[in-house]
Amino acid sequence: MAPASALADAPAARNAKVTLVYEHALPDVPGKSLKGVLVEYGPGGYSPAHTHAKSALIYATVLEGAVRSKANDGPVRTYRVGESFTELPGDHHGVSANASDTEPSKLLAVFVVDTAETELTIPDRR
Repeated sequence: MAPASALADAPAARNAKVTLVYEHALPDVPGKSLKGVLVEYGPGGYSPAHTHAKSALIYATVLEGAVRSKANDGPVRTYRVGESFTELPGDHHGVSANASDTEPSKLLAVFVVDTAETELTIPDRR
């Protein structure tokens, strides 16, 4: 997560919970790790626009409900249970939200990232 100073000017998430659930160094790739992040959105929940660690390659799979996502200048897409998407290093994640105002949603994001990276998500400033 970003330090408090970076979050002071950033818009807040709404009805969202982010939990690091897995972390393991890649044995054959020195300096790289896998980090699994569970993102849970309540009804109407969302995360603010953000980027990820500069080294991060992300593979995300929807586990429950449906998630709206937009990377860079691409369209807003809705991903449903079992569907996946990828974010490349440097991508800007403009939309990350529950597609429902009445049901929860959940996704697992698996990061391949430099082991030394401690900030996985950097919210945009206002």
